[in-house]
Amino acid sequence: MFLIYDTETTGLPRDWKAPLTDSDNWPRLVQLAWQLHDGRGRLISRGNRIVRPDGFSIPFNATKVHGINTERAIEEGLPLADVVEEFNETLQQATHVMGHNIEFDINIVGAELHRLGLPVDGLLEKPLIDSKDEATNYCAIPGGRGGGYKWPSLTELHLKLFGVPFAEAHDAAYDVDATAKCFFELCRLRVVQRPGLDAPDEIQYEAPQLETANFQSNPVPAAHSTVAPEMAAPSDAADLESVPFTHLHVHSQFSILQAVSKVDELVDAAVAMGMPAMAVTDNGNMMAAFQFVRSANKKGIKPIVGAELNVCRNRLDKSQKDDGYPIVFIAKNKDGYHRLAKFSSAAYTEGFYYVPRIDKELLSSANTNDIIVTTGGLFSEVPSLILNVGEAQAEEAFLWWKAQFGDNFYAELNRHGLEEEKVVNDTLLRFCAKHDVRYIAANNTYYTRKEQADAHDILLCVKDAANVSKPKRYVGKRGREFRFGMPNNEWYLKSPQEMKRLFADLPDAIRTVADIEAQCEGFVLERDVLLPAFDIPDEFRDPLDEMDGGKRGENAFLRHLTYEGAKSRYGELTEEVTTRLDFELETIRNTGYPGYFLIVQDFTTAAREMGVSVGPGRGSAAGSAVAYCTGITNVDPIKYDLLFERFLNPDRVSLPDIDIDFDDEGRGRVIQYVIDKYGANQVAQIITYGTMAAKSSIRDTARVMELPLADADRIAKLMPDISLGKLFSLDDKALREKLKGNEGLELANAIKKIANSSGLDGQTVQTARVLEGSVRNTGIHACGVIITPSDITEFVPIATAKDSDMACTQFDNAVAEDAGLLKMDFLGLKTLTIIKDAVRNVKDSFGLNLDPDAFPLDDAKTYELFQRGDTIGIFQYESAGMQKYLKELKPTEFADLIAMNALYRPGPLEYIPSFIRRKHGTEPISYDIDACEEYLKETYGITVYQEQVMLLSQKLAGFTKGEADTLRKAMGKKKADLIAQMKPKFLEQGGEKGHDKTKLEKIWKDWEAFASYAFNKSHSTCYAWVAYQTAYLKANYPAQFMAAVLSNNMSDIKQVTMFMEESRRMGIPVKGPSVNESALKFRVNDEGAIRFGLGAVRGVGGGAVQSIVENRLSEGPYTSLFDFARRVNPKDVNKRVYEALALGGGFDEYAGLHRAQFFAQDEKGRTLIELAVRYGAGHQASEMSAQASLFGDAEVEIPEPAIPTCEPWEPMAMLAKEKEVIGVYISGHPLDKFRFEMEQLCWPSDGLQVLMDALAWRGKDLRFAGRIIEAQHRISKAGKPFGSFTLEDYHHSERFMLFGEDYLKFKDYLVEGWFVFVRGTVEQRRFRDDPNDVEFKVKGVELLADVREKMVGRLRLAVDLVSMTEARLVRLTELVTSSPGAVGLTLDISDAEANMTMSSRTKKVAISDDFLKGLEGLVEEGGIDWRIEMKK
Repeated sequence: MFLIYDTETTGLPRDWKAPLTDSDNWPRLVQLAWQLHDGRGRLISRGNRIVRPDGFSIPFNATKVHGINTERAIEEGLPLADVVEEFNETLQQATHVMGHNIEFDINIVGAELHRLGLPVDGLLEKPLIDSKDEATNYCAIPGGRGGGYKWPSLTELHLKLFGVPFAEAHDAAYDVDATAKCFFELCRLRVVQRPGLDAPDEIQYEAPQLETANFQSNPVPAAHSTVAPEMAAPSDAADLESVPFTHLHVHSQFSILQAVSKVDELVDAAVAMGMPAMAVTDNGNMMAAFQFVRSANKKGIKPIVGAELNVCRNRLDKSQKDDGYPIVFIAKNKDGYHRLAKFSSAAYTEGFYYVPRIDKELLSSANTNDIIVTTGGLFSEVPSLILNVGEAQAEEAFLWWKAQFGDNFYAELNRHGLEEEKVVNDTLLRFCAKHDVRYIAANNTYYTRKEQADAHDILLCVKDAANVSKPKRYVGKRGREFRFGMPNNEWYLKSPQEMKRLFADLPDAIRTVADIEAQCEGFVLERDVLLPAFDIPDEFRDPLDEMDGGKRGENAFLRHLTYEGAKSRYGELTEEVTTRLDFELETIRNTGYPGYFLIVQDFTTAAREMGVSVGPGRGSAAGSAVAYCTGITNVDPIKYDLLFERFLNPDRVSLPDIDIDFDDEGRGRVIQYVIDKYGANQVAQIITYGTMAAKSSIRDTARVMELPLADADRIAKLMPDISLGKLFSLDDKALREKLKGNEGLELANAIKKIANSSGLDGQTVQTARVLEGSVRNTGIHACGVIITPSDITEFVPIATAKDSDMACTQFDNAVAEDAGLLKMDFLGLKTLTIIKDAVRNVKDSFGLNLDPDAFPLDDAKTYELFQRGDTIGIFQYESAGMQKYLKELKPTEFADLIAMNALYRPGPLEYIPSFIRRKHGTEPISYDIDACEEYLKETYGITVYQEQVMLLSQKLAGFTKGEADTLRKAMGKKKADLIAQMKPKFLEQGGEKGHDKTKLEKIWKDWEAFASYAFNKSHSTCYAWVAYQTAYLKANYPAQFMAAVLSNNMSDIKQVTMFMEESRRMGIPVKGPSVNESALKFRVNDEGAIRFGLGAVRGVGGGAVQSIVENRLSEGPYTSLFDFARRVNPKDVNKRVYEALALGGGFDEYAGLHRAQFFAQDEKGRTLIELAVRYGAGHQASEMSAQASLFGDAEVEIPEPAIPTCEPWEPMAMLAKEKEVIGVYISGHPLDKFRFEMEQLCWPSDGLQVLMDALAWRGKDLRFAGRIIEAQHRISKAGKPFGSFTLEDYHHSERFMLFGEDYLKFKDYLVEGWFVFVRGTVEQRRFRDDPNDVEFKVKGVELLADVREKMVGRLRLAVDLVSMTEARLVRLTELVTSSPGAVGLTLDISDAEANMTMSSRTKKVAISDDFLKGLEGLVEEGGIDWRIEMKK
C-alpha cells in the first residue's frame, strides 16, 4: 500500500534542518489531504481535511498560496486531534509513504504530533518515496549543484510525463492527486521500482472525485497589485500644506545592484522638491554617508544618515543561512551616526554570512537613545511576520522594538499599491493604537524618477543574472519560475505633495515625519586628519605637549633623526645641507605633521631590517631632504636638484602624501608590522567601488534585455572613450575636442543615433545611460592602508574584504583624508623583487654580495645596453617606442635617463626628437629668454619637469613659492579659471622684471600646453634609478637577471615565453625543470644556463619543491629515479608530482630513461611512476622499522623495480604534454620544423600578435603560419554552414571566422593539429557601418608543408671574397651541387675592388632543411649571407 499525502501550512520554516520538537520553527498545519493506493494504482481510501486554528491565525501570504483564511478554517475545519487520528488510521495500512518533497510534509505532520504529545515513530519509520528525487535524472533539468540535475517541480514533472503542465493548485487534495498520478506513471515507466510494484504494465491510476478547489470556494486577492495606489483628492490634503515632508526610507546606488539613484541626484531632487531634509538608508551598509552628508550640506538641506541593517537571530552563528530582517535605523545626531557606524561595522566584522548582519543582542547591549527605528518595508520583521507567520508573533516583535527604542520606535506605512501593504498597514495601525506608537508615511525608494523604473528592473536582473522577459514576483515564493522584481513603478522619490495626497486620510503620518525631521540634527563629517600617537623616546618628550596637545617632542625627535641620518648620508654637513634641512623641518613644524614623517620612517626602517626591499621613493616626496636623511627615500634631492613642492607653499597645510614601494613579496610583512605596532583595530584597507562604465552598462543591459550578442558587441565597440553622461550632454564642438578629432565624434554620433531609434538597440542605450555609474561590486584599494589613533570604528564604518583578514573602510579613497583618516600607500613593486632575486642569484653564482644602492652611475656596459635599446625586462624602458628613442638618444649619463622617463608620455612625447637632436648638437639649443638657461640647461632648453615651471615662474615673474606651487597644481589639474587668474600677474610682473611680454606670452602658452603632462622630476629620478639598477644587472649579470625576471612572471605564460625568447637572444640557454638543478624559482646553473623553476610546473606544490630542494642540498644530487624516490618525502612528493615532473622533463637527465617510460605499464598494469612511488614509500618504511626495532635489525633491502620498455613519444606528442604542465614549450616547439617558413615567407615578422592592433594594418596583405589549436564546423539558424579556427604561432593565437564561400573553400583545412599558411587582409568588418571596426579577412589557406616549394623562386647568395677562404668556397660549391632542385640561384660576389651579380641558368637548388642547416653553418663563419626571392 502506498500513502500519498500533502499539506498546506501557515508558511515556511525558519530553519529547514530544525528538529520536529522545535515548535516555534515549524509552521502550523492548515490542510491535510491523502490518498491510499495499492500497487496497481487502485484507490483504497482518501481524506481531505482543513484544520481548525487553535491559538494561531493564518497569515495573509499563506492564504494567498492555498486560499484558506482564518475565518474559513474556523468555520469548516476540524480539530487537529481528529484530523491526525483519521490520518494515522490510514498511515497504519501503508507500506510506503510518498509525496513530492515529502520530507517537508513529514516534518509538518510530525511537529503537530509532537504538539499533541503523540508519538511520531509510526510516521518516521515508513519507507519514503520522493518523486522529486526519483525523477531528477529522468527529467534531466540542467543547472543543479555540482554539475548535476535540478530537482523537478511538480509541474515540470507533470509536463515531462504527460505533455501538459500541472498548474500547482496549492490545494493539498489537488496536489496529492497530481503527485499520485505522476508517481504511478513513473512506476509504470519503471523509473520508480519498489516491492509491491511487481507488475508495472498493469498499473492504472484511479483518480478520486475531488471537492471544489480552495480558490474556487474562497477567492482571495491577487498576489499584489501592479497599479498605482489611489490618491486622495487634493482638497483632502489641504490641511497638510504647511507641514514639511522628508523621505526617511531612501536607497542610493550603494544599496548594491538594488537601487539606481546616485547620491547627488537624490539630493538635487530633494532640493528641487523643497524638502528641508532627506534620509539615505542603504541596505546593509553606510557607504553613501560621507558623500551624502557633504552633498546635502553643500546644497542647503539637512542630511539624515540611516541604514537598513539586517537583523538576524544570532550574528555569530554561521552554521546556517539567516539573512535576517532588513530594519531601518536613522541617526538623530552625530552620536547616533557613530553608534550606527559601529552597528554597520559589526554587521561585517562579526556577523557577515552571505550578507552583513547584526542581532538583537547587539542592540540590547548598546545605548540607542540617539537612534530611530521604523518597522520598515514588507520584508522587515513586523510586516513579514504579519504576512507570513501570524499577528500574535508580529505583535510580540512589535513590542520588543518598542521596549528597546521607546519613543524612537515608529511604525512605517508604505503605499505602493500592493494588497500586502494594505494588510500590513491596517495591522500596524491597530498595533499603534493599542500600544501608543506613532506612525510615519514612507515610500521605500529605489530610484529617483518614475521613468527610471524600467532601468531599475534591468538592474535587478543584472543582480540576479536573469532576463527581463522572465516573469517577476515581489512578494512570495519565486522558485525557478519567477525572478525578483517590483510590481509597479511607484518606488520613486515622490514629491511632498504626492505623499500628502497619498496619506491625506492619515495626516498624522505626515506630521510625525515632520517631527522626526525636527528631532534630527544636521552635522558634518569632514574633519582634520588625526594621526596615531607615535611613541618617542623619553628624552625627547616635552611636558607642555600633554597640557596643550602640542608636538614639541615629535618635532625634536624628528630633528634628531634627520641630523643623525644626514651625518650618515653626507658625512660633512655643508651650509647648503643644513639650510635645506632646517627649512624643511621648520615647514613640517609649522604645518604640524612631524608625526607623519616619524610614522613613515619607522615602517620603512623596519622593512629594511626585515630584509624587505624599499624603493628609492616615488612622487614629489622624493624631493624632501628630511625624507632622504630619515631613510624614507633613497635619492639625494640636493644632488639632483629635486623639490618637494609642499615645502614651497607655506599655505598648504594638508597632510603630505608619501607613497612607498616595497618588493611585492615583502609588502604584506610591512603591513603586518604596522598592524602589530598600532593594533588590528586601528589599521584597515580602503574600499573601492566597482562601478558600471559605459561599455559594461551597455553589455549588461543588452544581456538582460536579450539583445543579440552580436548587436551588443557592435554597440559596445562603437562607444568611444567617454562616459555616456558626457557623450549626451556635450555638443559636437566639445565632443570633438574631448575625443581628439572627427573620428571620435563620428562614434559618439553613432551612439546618439542608436539611442534615438525606437528598437531594442535604442532602449538598451537609453537604459544604460541610467545604469552607468551604478555600483556593481566592491573591492580593495591596491595599496592604501588607514591608520587611526584608536579603534577605527570610532571614525568610520568598516566592512570586510574578500580574500583578506584586514577590515576595510566603507568610505573610499576619494574621501578618506576629508573624513580625517591617515592614509598610507604601501605599494608592491615587482621590480624590487626582481632586483632582490637577481642579487641573490649573483650571490649563488659568484659569491658576490651586491648592494643595488651602491651601483656606480658611470657603468659603461649599462649605458651601452640603453644605447642599443636592449631594454626588455628593464623597468619603465621596455616598450618598443622607448627602445626606438633610446637608440637615437644614445644616453651617456643618468640625467638623460631621468629626462626620457619624464618625456615618454602623452604630450611631452612630441618633444623627444628635438631633445635628441639638441643633445647631439644637430639642433641649436635656444631659450625664449636668456634667464631660462639656469633651469633648462640640463634638458637642452626644453621644459621637461614640473619643477622647472615652478622655478621659472619665480625667476621670471617673481612668483612666491606658494604661487608657483598653485600654478603647478592649476596647470596639472587643468583648472582653467585659476590659470586665467594667474596669467595677467605673470605677464605684468615678468614685464616689470624687464622681460619681453611677447616672449612671456609664448612661454605661458607653452606651459599651458605642456604643464598638464609635465612630469615630476623627483618621481622620474627615483624610477630612473630603479631602471638603472635593473639595467646594470642585465648588462653585468645577464643570466642571473633574466632568471629573476622569469621567476617573477611565472604566472603569466605570455610573459614567460617572451622573456625566454629574450634570454635565448642574449645567448643564455633556458632549460627545462630538473630535480637536480631547479629550485622553486628560476635559477642559473653552473654552466650559466637558466633552469626552469619547479614552482612554475603545474601540479608541483610548494611542499614538494621544498622537500626536493632541501634533500638535495643536504645529501647531494639524486643519482637516479629510484634514489630520488628513496629520499623525498612521499607525503609531499606524491604520484601527481612525479607525473608533472616526468611530463615537464624533470627526470630527463637520467640516461636510459625517456618520458614515455614513466607511463608505460609492466605486466601487472603498473606504471613506472607507480612503481617508483611504491618503492620509495616501502624503502622509507623499512628504514623507520629498522630504527624502531628493539634489536636494531638491519633494514630489509628492497630491490629496485624493473623499468618498463616502450617506444618514445612522437616529438609532437611529447611537446603537447610538456606544455600541459609547464605552459610553454621548452624542449622545442611544434613550429620549429617550419622555422624557414615562419621567418622567410610570413609577413610581418612579428606574426599573429600584430592583429592585436589590426587597425594599423588595414588594407595590407598579411601572411601568417601556425598550428590550428581549435577548429569548429557549425550550422547557422538559417541552415548555412560556417566555421572558425584558432591559429597559434610562437607568440600569439588568433581566432578566424569563415562564412559562405570562404568556408566551403577552406573547410577541409580546419583540422586541429594541422600546420597551415594563411593569407589575408585587414578590412572593415562585414555588416558594420563603422570604418574602424576591422577584422582580418582570410583570403587563402594551405598546408604549411607545401608553401616552401610553391613560393620560393630564387636563392640569392652574397659572397664576400675578402672574408672567404678557398676551403669554405669549396664547401659552398659542394653544398649547392649536392642539393639539386627547382629554386633558381644567383650569386652576388664582392671583393675590395668590385661587385658582380651572376644568375645561374642551369644550376638550381632544393631549399631543404639539411641544405639550410649547412648554409647557416657557413653564414656563422662569416663572409656569406643569403636571402630568398618569391615567385611572381
